[in-house]
Amino acid sequence: MINGVIGVYLRELFILKSRFWKVILSSSISPLLFLLAFGFGVGRNSQIDGYNYITFLIPGLITMSSMNQAYGISTEINISRFYFKVFDEYLLAPIPKWQIVAGETLYGITKGLIPTVIVIIYGFVIGVNLNINILFMISILLHLTAFSLLGFIVALIVKNHGDQFSVNTFVITPMIFLSGTFYPVDKMPLFVKYIAYIFPLTYSTKLIRSSLLQGSINISNLLYMFLIILILIYLSKKIIHHIETV
Repeated sequence: MINGVIGVYLRELFILKSRFWKVILSSSISPLLFLLAFGFGVGRNSQIDGYNYITFLIPGLITMSSMNQAYGISTEINISRFYFKVFDEYLLAPIPKWQIVAGETLYGITKGLIPTVIVIIYGFVIGVNLNINILFMISILLHLTAFSLLGFIVALIVKNHGDQFSVNTFVITPMIFLSGTFYPVDKMPLFVKYIAYIFPLTYSTKLIRSSLLQGSINISNLLYMFLIILILIYLSKKIIHHIETV
């Protein structure tokens, strides 16, 4: 039975419904500003890997904006833990704890799909040729799963909102700019490459960009994402068990 998964997921969807248009606006404005500033501004006449810069940029904006929304569940879980004690109620409920993880992860995936659709629409409007295929579907699902799990883990590790802000500042923001969203990792300085390949966003960006622009993917990047997700699932189970027993 997956009643726990459905319960957690529906609870989060009801909250999302109450601020749906705020999520739509935040998912629309940020990538649009990056598109205007980088795509039509700095990189207007640039070519990268055989593509004009706007074509190269659109997949990066998809990964960046969808990651922000999927990972953003960490803030919501943080609030529900420290202020409303909703997460404590989840722990007391007679359901397997993996169902809590699964429900929150599904919610993160759902949130991440909103900016994904919006940026794809931007791409079609400005004439970028994108291959919306099964490989892209697999890639975006792995991407959103990984960052939903990461958001869940961070939300349970941090002790307060200050810690949450620190993680965003020293991990999430550098990851956005160093993982190939705006510029190819392969053309970065060597020491930056070493840092970039620590980040899961580097592999998911490569998967999503190649699936959208080339209609193919690198199997090694796919395997890396599967491995990352398995590690994150293991950590999620360990952390939630630790919180339950404390």
